[in-house]
Amino acid sequence: MKTKFLLLTAVIAAAVVALATPTQSAEKAETWEVDPVHSSVVFRIKHMDVSWFYGRFNKVSGSVTLDPSAANGGSVSMEIPADSVDTANEQRDGHLKGTDFFNVKQFPSIRFESTKIAKVDDTHLDVTGKLTLHGVTKEITVRMEQTGTGKGMRGEMRIGFHGSFSIDRTDYGIDWRPEVLGKEVTLTLGIAAVKK
Repeated sequence: MKTKFLLLTAVIAAAVVALATPTQSAEKAETWEVDPVHSSVVFRIKHMDVSWFYGRFNKVSGSVTLDPSAANGGSVSMEIPADSVDTANEQRDGHLKGTDFFNVKQFPSIRFESTKIAKVDDTHLDVTGKLTLHGVTKEITVRMEQTGTGKGMRGEMRIGFHGSFSIDRTDYGIDWRPEVLGKEVTLTLGIAAVKK
């Protein structure tokens, strides 16, 4: 009887420990590398205070780490070559790459490094971090929606995110003729990433 009691006690203790200890999979950080071929960075700006004009950046790279056990929930790092700006007009693109706007020779990259990721609900994250544009760094917060997960055509695991945020371009020293182009620029991100 004593042996049975000790065995039962050991089983109960093991069960309590198992329930109280988070599983390894629940705590394990997962890192995803941005897929530049299937990711999009689009922007819009008001022209002559009349119509919205849209453009894009053709290149983007970076990584996303999601870590439920970390205080800040993981990290996001992204980089966009400024000279990948594309507005479907060669002359305008050349102007945007020059000193009136991105000044790509002096400031070749647009970068974002997160400082905090806060879970909003099952599909949304508030990502706070430092955006560096035109040599100026400012803190922004972007609400990102996790749009899906699944296997790719080669069996690789994929994850998707979507979000938008707005900045005042003059805050970053890009102040060319606000009577022609609005100060507010809205960027929309459609990010696909592959698990490392």
